[in-house]
Amino acid sequence: MNKGPDYYDPPALATHPNGDQFAGSETCRECHGEIYESHLETAHYNTSAMASSRNIKGDFREGSNRVELPEVDFVMQKKGSTVYQHTQNKEGIDQKEPDKVDIVIGSGVKGQSFLTWDNDRLFQLQVSYFPPTQTWINSPGYPPEILQRPILDGCLKCHVTFAKNKDFSGAGNRYEANQVLFGVDCERCHRPAAKHVSYHRKHPEIKSAMFMLKLDTLPRQQRLDVCAQCHSGPRDRLLQGNSFSFLSGETLDDYARNFYTGQPDAELDVHGNQYGLLASSLCFIKSENMDCSTCHSPHKNQRDKTDYFNQQCLSCHNSGTTSRGFREHITASITSNCIECHMPNIASKVMSVQLAGDSVATAVYVRTHLIGIYR
Repeated sequence: MNKGPDYYDPPALATHPNGDQFAGSETCRECHGEIYESHLETAHYNTSAMASSRNIKGDFREGSNRVELPEVDFVMQKKGSTVYQHTQNKEGIDQKEPDKVDIVIGSGVKGQSFLTWDNDRLFQLQVSYFPPTQTWINSPGYPPEILQRPILDGCLKCHVTFAKNKDFSGAGNRYEANQVLFGVDCERCHRPAAKHVSYHRKHPEIKSAMFMLKLDTLPRQQRLDVCAQCHSGPRDRLLQGNSFSFLSGETLDDYARNFYTGQPDAELDVHGNQYGLLASSLCFIKSENMDCSTCHSPHKNQRDKTDYFNQQCLSCHNSGTTSRGFREHITASITSNCIECHMPNIASKVMSVQLAGDSVATAVYVRTHLIGIYR
């Protein structure tokens, strides 16, 4: 391997507001290959990507590639590896230049939305894809007529590792396109890694991690904050910096908070506030150490791993720590799915989709993190 200057001091892909530089998760592969390969399969990593016909889930066949609104139709067409959204009148005539799909948002399990560049301005396209019905839909929150929605930091922050907005406050939708790091990857949780990579490539004999945050050494609240930056509501009340200023190991509430306070846990929505719901659960309240990683590994795709999540429940709720009645419940239900009863899928009050032919919006179901007795 030719180890030139760029190997020992890899070029920065982006620079955080505090001056730390991102090296890109590909550099992690060299020493952490197994974790890196596993992470590529997660929803976090696949929550955004540069668009191609390979990672867009929708059906492009004639008749299946349309969204029909009262006065306008949208048609999704593929040309080579590029996908375009056409805006047509009811006679099938394009009303404007087709919009190129530049960025895919969403792993494709619950849905996908699409972004397009207009020079350096970033917009959401009107058409999204809804996997539960395998159909194209009018994007959530869009009216039944043409709308161009600008993408601000508050929209983008939970789908990328970093994005540099030309307006530091994040209020505009003009970005440095070459400083958008897609997916939620290693450096979103472990902080920008250029110093770490450079040091260990120059000093391979040093085995202890230098210039790298070890999440398991943090106090519980700071461990929770790593996840809460995206899973505790919009946090659109900025106190300092912008939506990307917070780094793991800091105190999230010093940077951003939600406008509401003291909202009852029953009113917290299942979409986007998993932290608030978990923190209201007796399992969490009665535990000194429980955090998100008690049940979730950010390095692995654990979707639908029922047996694994059952075991996480039973690691605490076992025959040695529970009452006789509960032991009988566990014995009778040992082969069942704990989370189906105690963390069921619940209709979101803030996220819904308008399906073709339906007069009423269809709620999106999300698994609640308010652990309790529901049935």
